[in-house]
Amino acid sequence: MDDNCIFCNIDKNRENEEIIWENDEFIAFLDKRPIKPGHTLLIPKKHADFLFNLDDETYHKIMKTAKKLYNPLRKAMNSRTMGILLSGFEVLHVHLHLVPRDKPGEYNAGLKEASKEELHAVAEKIRDEIKKAGIVGI
Repeated sequence: MDDNCIFCNIDKNRENEEIIWENDEFIAFLDKRPIKPGHTLLIPKKHADFLFNLDDETYHKIMKTAKKLYNPLRKAMNSRTMGILLSGFEVLHVHLHLVPRDKPGEYNAGLKEASKEELHAVAEKIRDEIKKAGIVGI
């Protein structure tokens, strides 16, 4: 637990949150600044700053938990599907955004399309790092 982390302190400030579900390891609550109604945050109760810093067991459990919450959230919000967004710079505590979705492109407002040249340059950098890391087919 990190006393300076707002997500680690959710348990202490329960009256300020709309908690929709929890167990011993995870807690799901409504985002106070929702993209759409029903926008839910799913976090591990144990502090971890980034998704890929989780141990493998917790990583798999948070994804399985998101999958279990999918249908109840979708049905409650009468949405076609549910999007999962990962960020990690607003609050340095692992959190999945589970956001109701009804049609393609709903979350793309304001995004500009990259040029073929921009995409190629970025792809080359990433491929080089993958090769340096020795990663072959997974």
